[in-house]
Amino acid sequence: MATNTHIPPPVTVPIPRRRMQPTRRISLAVGILYVLTFVSIPTLALYKPIKDDAGAFIMGAGSTAALQWGAFSEVIVGLAGIGTAVVLYPVAKRISQTAALGFVAARLLETCLIFVSVASLLTVMTLRNDLAGAAGTDSASMVTIGHGLVATYNWVFLLSGSLMPVACDLLLGYMLYRSALVPRIFPIVALVGAPLLLASDIAVFFGAYANVSPIAVLAAAPVAVFELSLGIWLIVKGFRLTPLIADLAGTSQSTAI
Repeated sequence: MATNTHIPPPVTVPIPRRRMQPTRRISLAVGILYVLTFVSIPTLALYKPIKDDAGAFIMGAGSTAALQWGAFSEVIVGLAGIGTAVVLYPVAKRISQTAALGFVAARLLETCLIFVSVASLLTVMTLRNDLAGAAGTDSASMVTIGHGLVATYNWVFLLSGSLMPVACDLLLGYMLYRSALVPRIFPIVALVGAPLLLASDIAVFFGAYANVSPIAVLAAAPVAVFELSLGIWLIVKGFRLTPLIADLAGTSQSTAI
């Protein structure tokens, strides 16, 4: 006689998720933030109408939307720049606390200067929207003020977007070279490119050529290549696992490579 047997349902054993190592999270975040610092490249075209003729812009020529998008992208660059230093700090302080703090301070100063330069251009937009064409407004004075604000942007940009990266990349290049967290070619490019950019900044400061001249662009190229390639490398590969960060990665020094 057949008997009914109860077959229990199969037991599902949950598969534990593999958590990302802290050092990988840091490298991924820093890489993404470094790539974000390049979102302001279109400002070269977006700011062209106002930089070519601030007076005509104030009197109504050109679009304010391009200026607003350019300013917004620079705000993103400033905040992303601070993020690169703050997020990297837990790793950087293990290499040199002085250099790590210097990197954070340099990024903060760079962002403050970026915000000042952005505010100067947004002020030109305010002049256009609120004062230009209004009864009793001295158009000649508005044009003069507009040119002055654009000049302020250009000089502050020399300090924020050109001089401060010299300090940032010297400090970061030193820490990366000393720690070997990434291939040595990256910090070498930074340590060569930063003095080259500094020399160019000094030449621009004393009027040898403009900060948008081909020579200035060429001098800035190594620093730009370093920062972009470092960001991409950290997104794709991350840090090398060295004894310096083995405990932060949750790995014993004996297994670190």
